[in-house]
Formats: sequence, structure tokens, C-alpha cells
Amino acid sequence: MIKSNFTKREKDGVIYYTIPSFDRTKLVKHLFSTRIKGFSKPPFDSLNLGINREDSIDDVRKNYEIICKLLDISIDSIAFSNQVHGTDIRIVDKSHTAKDILLNNNEEGIDGLITNKREIALCTFYADCVPLYFLDPSKKVIGLAHAGWRGTAGKIAEKIIDKMVDLYNCLPKDILVGIGPSIGPCCYEVGENVFKTFNENFTKLEKLLISKGDNKWYLNLWQANMVILKGRGILQKNIIISKLCTNCNNDKFYSYRKEDGKTGRMAAVIQLL
Repeated sequence: MIKSNFTKREKDGVIYYTIPSFDRTKLVKHLFSTRIKGFSKPPFDSLNLGINREDSIDDVRKNYEIICKLLDISIDSIAFSNQVHGTDIRIVDKSHTAKDILLNNNEEGIDGLITNKREIALCTFYADCVPLYFLDPSKKVIGLAHAGWRGTAGKIAEKIIDKMVDLYNCLPKDILVGIGPSIGPCCYEVGENVFKTFNENFTKLEKLLISKGDNKWYLNLWQANMVILKGRGILQKNIIISKLCTNCNNDKFYSYRKEDGKTGRMAAVIQLL
């Protein structure tokens, strides 16, 4: 049985997760999807939301209809990221929403999204990388960031917070953050190149990287992002980590590493009410 700090929900057989602290504000609709109860065929079975995969276009579109029904949002309200494992961030308005979910013309290179516009749903994609959710209940600003090892080392979490502060006068102490399902420290084996990158960007590596010998380490992306968030003024009590490993729970989640890259994508979605 999976134990998580996120709330597991089920509707019409579709399983998804929400963040308790976000739920309590009653200011947003949001979720992190699973792979369960969609239309896609293997190896994308079944609720694949990746829009740049080799999956059937019709099946992916029907999968989005499921998600939109869960959240009671319009398909054409969604603004997508177009991820490259970088740290560039887009401030989203209605010009960035997709009129057709699979004909999204947004330029490539966006791993973070922020908006203060109601009725715009932000959406980012995952199959082991870390989803970061941001909500300032005071200023009513939301954000998402896609943080794999490169994005985490590049401190995309810090860059999201800086944008929220600079553009919307958010106070870090007010911001709530959810660290969603991703490959966990139990499974994320990395090599010397990753170790060197983190050594250049972090101190106290012994809390982030556990040696397993032969120039291999287990990397804790959850803790690394926690360090970044707290360093930028986010209160520990305002950060919640799902503690769900996508590699361990491949029956519930897509895992790029577990499935050798041939798999679908989950989505993080959030919209201001």
C-alpha cells in the first residue's frame, strides 16, 4: 500500500492525487495524474497525457477529456510547458492557452509556468522528474516547475519564487509548495557527472547523495528541492513532499527509467478558481 503525504482520490475509476494544504485554501483546482483508467494502449497504457509521444492522438485527446472532467475545466483553458530540462519560465496569459490540445504551438524551452489569471490551467509533464507546485494564497498566484536533476541543479524552484516575488510582490513566507511524485532517493542512481554538477551547486552533499561505490550515488531530488526552497525563504511547514516514488510504483505511475524511456507521461495541473 502506497503511503503518501498527498491525498489519493478516485472518481469513476480514475486515480489521482491532490495536495492537502492547497485543498484547504479552496482557491485552486489541481491534481497529479496517474497512469490508471485511460484510453492509451501499451506501452503508454493507459492515461497518457504526453503530447509529444508516439501515442495515438485520438487516445491522448480522450485522456485529456477525462482530466478536464475531473477538474471541471475547459480543454482550451490549458497552457502547456514544452520542457527541455532547463530553467526558463513563462508568465502565462490567455495567449498561451491551447486551442487544440495536440496542436500546441508554444515554443520549446519552457520548464516553469506562473500565472495570476483565473481560469487558466497550467500543465506540466512527468515520468520520474519532480513536479513542483506553488501557491500564494495571499496574492493569488500559482506556478508549476518541472525539476529533473538538471532543473534541480539549476535551481528552477528558486527562479519560480524570484519571479513570484519580483512580478507579484509575493512574500516567500506565504507561499505553499507541493513536491509531487517522482523517482525517489530509493531508486535514483546517478553517475559522476551528476555528482560533480551537484557538488558545484550545493553544500552538504552527504544529505543529497548517498554513495553506493563504483562512482555511483543515490540522489535525493526531494531533499535537494527542499534545501532550495528553504534557502529562498519558504517555511518548512509550508512544504509538503508526496513521498511517492514513480519507479517503485510503476503500476500507478509512468517511469522513464523503469520502462527504458518507452512510456507515457503524467501531468501536474493547477488552476485558480
